[in-house]
Amino acid sequence: MASINIEILNPKARKLLLDLAELKLISIQSTEDGFLKLIRKLRAKARKNSLTLEEITKEVEAVRAKRYAKSKR
Repeated sequence: MASINIEILNPKARKLLLDLAELKLISIQSTEDGFLKLIRKLRAKARKNSLTLEEITKEVEAVRAKRYAKSKR
């Protein structure tokens, strides 16, 4: 079995390849690089653990209060 890496430049070519895979003439495997996998994983995690506007405001106010307290000394 031979394996090749193809860069698809035209969406029509992708459809052709998917049709060939559907006919079981070829097998398509995604080869994402590690960086893209990491970014997608971080984005998914961020969506699950997103902060509310109230939580962000509370944190900003806390930091500002600390800075103000330091500047008063």
